Amino acid sequence: MKIAVIGGTGLIGSQVVRLLNGSGHEATPHSPSTGVDLLTGQGVPEALTGADVVVNLTNSPTFDEASPAYFRTTMDTMLTAAAQAGVGHAVILSIVGVDQVPDLAYYRAKVLQEDILKAGPVPYSIVRATQFFEFVDAVLSWTADENTVRLPATRVQPMASADVARAVADVSVGAPLRGIRNVAGPEVFPLDELGRITLAARGDRRTVVTDDSAGMFAAAPRDALVAPEDAVIAGTSYREWLAR
Repeated sequence: MKIAVIGGTGLIGSQVVRLLNGSGHEATPHSPSTGVDLLTGQGVPEALTGADVVVNLTNSPTFDEASPAYFRTTMDTMLTAAAQAGVGHAVILSIVGVDQVPDLAYYRAKVLQEDILKAGPVPYSIVRATQFFEFVDAVLSWTADENTVRLPATRVQPMASADVARAVADVSVGAPLRGIRNVAGPEVFPLDELGRITLAARGDRRTVVTDDSAGMFAAAPRDALVAPEDAVIAGTSYREWLAR
């Protein structure tokens, strides 16, 4: 199977390409660095020529009110080129609970991305994943100073990027879902507790202060980011990942 992975040089995309090629498929990574840019349209028709599947793992450069325009432009570009090339399956990566956090501009933008895909001309699959282990340090940095890290008690169910990539690869080589597959880590944590676990593992002596107004995830209702009952649960625990 020939698979075009747009955003194929990033954290998830590079792993997806490696998994697909390792299982006998022909996956090609595409990104602005390889001459393929969904925002401008450069190289997109050529990248999709002959592809059976297109996987879109690109992301908005900002999380603010500019993100909806990014996803509208890039999805329109991808779907037009995919339809013209006869691509039979389009896959995107989204976020568990994305439609339950309307107060976040970036989450509204990801819902828009999903809706454009659903209404488009190409059979589709949406993989919704929970937050990545690899991004926990960045989340802590948003509301940190020299002595404290302020975090809400919002419940999260994070997972390893390697498990996200495997879920995307598995969906990519299957029949179009024409729907959503939710994937998540094996444990649910209040975000403030996750912060304490992380700082302890890092030998960081700062104090985590529970503040339900702190940071982006304060806008999420208490269980919005926890996987639904039908989710596929990955095997890697957070403490196991930290120990590596």
